Amino acid sequence: MEVPKKLVNSVASCADDALAGLVACNPGLRLLQGHRVVLRADLVAIQGRVALLSGGGSGHEPAHAGYVGKGMLTGVVAGAVFTSPAVGSILAAIRAVTQAGAAGTLLIVKNYTGDRLNFGLALERARVEGADVRMVVVGDDSAFAAPKKAGRRGLCGTVLIHKVAGALAEAGASLNEIVEKVSAAAKAMGTLGLSLSPCSVPGSKPTFQLADDEMELGLGIHGEAGVRRMKVLLADEAVETMLAHMTDPSNASRLPLSPGASVVLVVNNLGGLSCLELGIVAGAAVRRLESRGIHVARALVGSFMTALEMAGVSLTLMLVDEELVGLIDAKTTAMAWPNLAAAPATSQRQEVPAPKEGPGTTQHETSTGPDTVRVQLILERVCSTLLDMQDKLNELDRSAGDGDCGHTHARAARAIQEWVRARPPPAAPAQLLSALADLLLEKMGGSSGALYGLFLTAAARPLLNRNDLPTWADAMDAGIEAMQRYGGAAPGDRTMLDSLCAAAQALHALRSPGADLLPVLAAAVESAEAAAEATRQMEAGAGRASYISSAQLLQPDPGAVAVAAVLRAVLEGLRS
Repeated sequence: MEVPKKLVNSVASCADDALAGLVACNPGLRLLQGHRVVLRADLVAIQGRVALLSGGGSGHEPAHAGYVGKGMLTGVVAGAVFTSPAVGSILAAIRAVTQAGAAGTLLIVKNYTGDRLNFGLALERARVEGADVRMVVVGDDSAFAAPKKAGRRGLCGTVLIHKVAGALAEAGASLNEIVEKVSAAAKAMGTLGLSLSPCSVPGSKPTFQLADDEMELGLGIHGEAGVRRMKVLLADEAVETMLAHMTDPSNASRLPLSPGASVVLVVNNLGGLSCLELGIVAGAAVRRLESRGIHVARALVGSFMTALEMAGVSLTLMLVDEELVGLIDAKTTAMAWPNLAAAPATSQRQEVPAPKEGPGTTQHETSTGPDTVRVQLILERVCSTLLDMQDKLNELDRSAGDGDCGHTHARAARAIQEWVRARPPPAAPAQLLSALADLLLEKMGGSSGALYGLFLTAAARPLLNRNDLPTWADAMDAGIEAMQRYGGAAPGDRTMLDSLCAAAQALHALRSPGADLLPVLAAAVESAEAAAEATRQMEAGAGRASYISSAQLLQPDPGAVAVAAVLRAVLEGLRS
């Protein structure tokens, strides 16, 4: 197992460099000289109010320095990556806020042995100096079915405690009142993590290994082992598994959740999950909670407490009443707290009605008869060809694009198949091409969908009043002209236009008196296939491939190959 790559200056300096970067970009923050401590720049504003300090090892960004600001933390103390902060730095932070005139200091600490020891020792030393200091230890982990001597681990729920405590302190609450309320809130909270990958401390190998088809439930934010390793589940199933575990009556660390309860939900990216996946998980969590009769008073979705680059997610649920929701909604200047809407989350939001079609919209009429049957056969041949080529097109696209050309064309093929099976397609050429354009623009997606839609829309116009062979040549030219006008590509740019233009040149023979469609189309197909193969030697002038060195483009353009295959399928469909 190799040591993963990291974008750092040095292993030794990465925690300091990260804090320096955060402070450089946020005028409301300051570093405490000689210590790995970040404080509010306006310390004078805490005079007469309770100061809130938190912290822990680095590697959990934006926790904890991202939560320093008015309405949240007064300061944080950071350790090296996954390492508890130094006692001397914690004590220095307490002294700084005490000397600024704070009416007491509350330490908010995640339940890990090193953090408890170091923050606890600093607290005792500060009390010897006469400071009024208290400590709340947060343990919100809902992973373990049997009680652990060390207690529940502190996880992402700690961020909600920061927010509740910060709102209370900003409102002028006393130290005793804040301790009482955040202690109660911490007991009504649970968090559970799920990971698809390990994480790795800079300069070290990954903390554990997972097979490609495995995921781990209940792991900690330092890569500690979870409670169950299982096969990768669909997102909906994974969320249901997490919620079931968190609320299982046999689970000693469960969160009691009854129908009618109101919760704040946090869907937390553990570091390496894509925003796409995070949104899917968030939607699933809201739906699953609603199905249990739970009211999701607020939902936070994003990266709040990470584990370096771990590709995973944690769900936090805090049981709330009206007062707690008000504290969550209270304003804060902390840069990592989201711009949260003061409204519940729900999967039942009413959709905006679809706009009415404009007066010039063409209605695509269906028809029956020999021509319709022929159209159906040709379309089915085109679709089966594209579906068979999906893997080949994806492979061609990996060297030049994002590797999805096959998926995109297969999506179009399936959409056409469903459309044809639902209703007979129009036999009239102009209506057929317009209908296909609308379908591909809606279902195919990507630039390919737009380009095919442009081509078919423009090609349909010459065929509105005539559909003889010369007009089909005109239609081909019109479609290509529209693609060039809006797409910006030209023949020789290594795109689908290379195949189309070669075919169009051959189709000009349809304008000759007595032209025979099938021989002319056969010649056009051969020209398109030759042009597609010739793109192997071209330098890309348009599309994603234009950003890649020509030395790396050793295969023909997948769009050109797809166009040639479609034309071949049309020819074979007509012959049959």
